[in-house]
Amino acid sequence: MVFLILCLGNIGPEYADTRHNVGFMVADWLARKHEAAPWQLGRHAFTTEFKHKGRRFVLVKPTTYMNLSGKAAAHWLSALKLEKAQLLVVTDDLALPFGKLRLKAKGSAGGQNGLKHIQETLGTDEYARLRFGIDSSFGRGRQVDYVLSPFSEDERIDLEGRLEKAGEAVLAFGMQGVERAMNVVNVKADA
Repeated sequence: MVFLILCLGNIGPEYADTRHNVGFMVADWLARKHEAAPWQLGRHAFTTEFKHKGRRFVLVKPTTYMNLSGKAAAHWLSALKLEKAQLLVVTDDLALPFGKLRLKAKGSAGGQNGLKHIQETLGTDEYARLRFGIDSSFGRGRQVDYVLSPFSEDERIDLEGRLEKAGEAVLAFGMQGVERAMNVVNVKADA
């Protein structure tokens, strides 16, 4: 069984450690943890893959920038001949406290431009998404500056552990299916 793990972010060193790139951070954590092959530049994305308990996880970091993430989603689903049920999108979420995870089988974009473009491109909101909370500690009109800024010193202390939890959620999606994984991931996140 193969799963496409589309981790959202923006390419370029100026975005590398920003809150908006937490999807890329989850991808990098998984690649390191599972000793994935080196990242390769392909169409619309950097990709790598690893195997875990008989499942193949293809990690994709789009090179299209966040707002055009649907291009990478559509291309890699087609190239790998996968169904939308095999897709998990990993993204940041301002509506959740820092590090809180929320796994959903479908739903609205919730104002996240990457998810909006994926939904427009795929023509559906029925694909799994793992939202990683980045909090909303910014003043009025400062949202763009906030999401494009690095995590705070306090957040960085906890970041590795939170990335690990997100990585475990990705594996749960592949091993248990989205519905069962939601019961585990979302309950742990609420505890």
